[in-house]
Amino acid sequence: MLVPEPRRQDTGRPYVSHPYPLGVHPSPERDGSANVAVYAPGVPDLDIVFRLPGGLWQRRRLTGRTGGVHHGTIPPAEQQRLSETGFDYLRHRDEAPALPAGTEYGFVPADSPVASRHRAPDPADQQILLDPYGKGLRRVAPPPGVEDPGPDAYGGRYVSVVVQQDFDWDEDRHPATPWRDTVVYEAHVKGLTALHPDIPEHLRGTYAGLAHPVMTDYLTSLGVTAVELLPVHAHLDEPHLTSLGLSNYWGYNTLGFFAPHAGYATEAARARGPQGVLDEFKAMVRDLHRAGLEVYLDVVYNHTAEAGQEEPAYCWRGLGDEAYYRHGEDGRYVDVTGCGNSVNFGNPRVVQMALDSLRYWVERCHVDGFRFDLAPELARDERHRFTRNHPFLVAVGADPALFGTKLIAEPWDVGMGGWQTGHFPEGWADWNDRFRDTVRDFWLTGPRSMSLGGDGGNAARLAGALAGSADMFAASGRSALASLNFVTAHDGFTLADLVSYDNKHNQDNLEKNRDGTNDNHSWNHGVEGPARDVRIRADRAQTARNVMATLLFSQGVPMITAGDEFGRSQRGNNNAYCQDNELSWVDWRLTPADRAMLAATRSLVGVRGEFLAGQPSHFPTRPDEVMMHWFGPDGTAMTATGWQTPGARTIQVLIGSRGGRVAGLMVINGASADMAITFPDLTDLLRPDEDGHPLEKADGVYSLVHSTASVLHGRYGTRYRAGQAQGVPASSVTLFRML
Repeated sequence: MLVPEPRRQDTGRPYVSHPYPLGVHPSPERDGSANVAVYAPGVPDLDIVFRLPGGLWQRRRLTGRTGGVHHGTIPPAEQQRLSETGFDYLRHRDEAPALPAGTEYGFVPADSPVASRHRAPDPADQQILLDPYGKGLRRVAPPPGVEDPGPDAYGGRYVSVVVQQDFDWDEDRHPATPWRDTVVYEAHVKGLTALHPDIPEHLRGTYAGLAHPVMTDYLTSLGVTAVELLPVHAHLDEPHLTSLGLSNYWGYNTLGFFAPHAGYATEAARARGPQGVLDEFKAMVRDLHRAGLEVYLDVVYNHTAEAGQEEPAYCWRGLGDEAYYRHGEDGRYVDVTGCGNSVNFGNPRVVQMALDSLRYWVERCHVDGFRFDLAPELARDERHRFTRNHPFLVAVGADPALFGTKLIAEPWDVGMGGWQTGHFPEGWADWNDRFRDTVRDFWLTGPRSMSLGGDGGNAARLAGALAGSADMFAASGRSALASLNFVTAHDGFTLADLVSYDNKHNQDNLEKNRDGTNDNHSWNHGVEGPARDVRIRADRAQTARNVMATLLFSQGVPMITAGDEFGRSQRGNNNAYCQDNELSWVDWRLTPADRAMLAATRSLVGVRGEFLAGQPSHFPTRPDEVMMHWFGPDGTAMTATGWQTPGARTIQVLIGSRGGRVAGLMVINGASADMAITFPDLTDLLRPDEDGHPLEKADGVYSLVHSTASVLHGRYGTRYRAGQAQGVPASSVTLFRML
């Protein structure tokens, strides 16, 4: 039924509503009523449709309107009068007795067909418009006409749900790991633990499973410091996936920017509804923090699950299509995401929505950082042009609630001028695709060329990657720590597939292998896919170790993709976004080769940590104090001619800092044959520490610490003097500590 304008029982005067904060909150008067506010500039008049726990659907007009925000007040029922409920506002600061936790709600334009019937629609029969600020989300009906729909199938009916924010954080603290000590581990909440035999079955594939001691012990023993989770915002499958019987496994199709995805909660949590889902998510963050692990969220503010203009409205499109989405002069969507729509960050209210969402996840859910999907879209102005001074970027950097939060840009989208690596402002780190391609080219494309008679190129570009692509970030006033280094990610080949496949094999995606990139910079080492030949398997394993060593010993912040540390494969699928099955899930049944790769990764992470512990706290943010000296295989300083020589793929680099206690020598042999190297004499490179004492001895001594070539493993600790010659194996990375 349509309820008339509410009035206070004590005075008879109308309740006063407010246009801020957006969403559902207790009224500032603390009289038990709820204030409802929603930005809906495309709707002349708007009704809220709601159902209290155990009650019937009601409908009420939001009579206030301020600058495109519709707002109104829901008074408490007689039995909910504040004096009788003893409601604790200090504890339940986001909940009002009038719309308590568990209340389901949404919105209906007053001039919609159902409005003429003067009744509250049943959301199970007709999708009502969701609250852009809804903290909980629940599906009330599957999509009609879809046979055996999945839990997130497109066309399902949803409602927003009020949740409590009260939670026992037990003195939770952010680990606050410095950028220079950070090692990121990119993972999928479900895929990481769905097959883990040591995690209780009812917890596998869930928030609780990820925070289980078995998993936190594993992550800390690996040496990573932060878990970057693929999207956990409530999301929906795309229409074409639902029609194919597939689902959006990765989750880059947001339905709610404030609600955690229910599909990653345990059955027990889901039985409690959105409140149980939110509480389990918070418990995961708390428990990961207890283990010393930061939590980053991969967030998708650039587009929504509403897809193209021809699809029906779930939320933003029905509330204000022109305001929430980018449009061209012809009235059609400007799509710079490739997903059917692009959220309009030229609108201040959209910027506000994203900022409020970020604050919510930091302040109420204790998240430590964010990776922004297709980040240039968020910094395009009203003319759809990228600007590094965009109000959103400025506001994020200036917001005290977000101070200290890690900000990571995926610095490209599919629009004009969409490649912006190195162009984000101070305070941001960029996914460094140049690093990715350079490392792949050196260790994979080059050797493939060599196997066909080519020279494989030289090490000049690799040197830039090892130095953190400093030239690319200097213009934005940032150091090498702005380079978020990666060689693989969720999108593309895994590391094991990178060394095993020349071509993508995406037939399971039911798109005739047309999806996914063809530009993989990969090398199968002579056989496509699994190989029986022991030599090929050994070569692949060594290449994978070379890639991991290069990743972990380059300047910048490294990111490891879950499972790469021990050789997870997706059988050549480089676009497994729709494979919610064992193809994408991490297989924890490790072979001896898997365990060897895991041991190598752990060792490399450990050596990295020991090296950084020996550097000043500001390393490597002061370029004039960073020491990187380059030598050829003969131990003499590299020259311009040496850098440009075709096929010159063996280099030595001395890494350290002024005032540091540790310096290391990294020897990279990208040649297909063993090479004799001469350890460099550092007589002319003495550097004083903070007290003016030389750290390097004129008769420098080098101790073998690690090598990706197994033939050297038994020689760890062996010492070599400057000027001494020593052979290094073909296609290897070898690390020495300078004594």
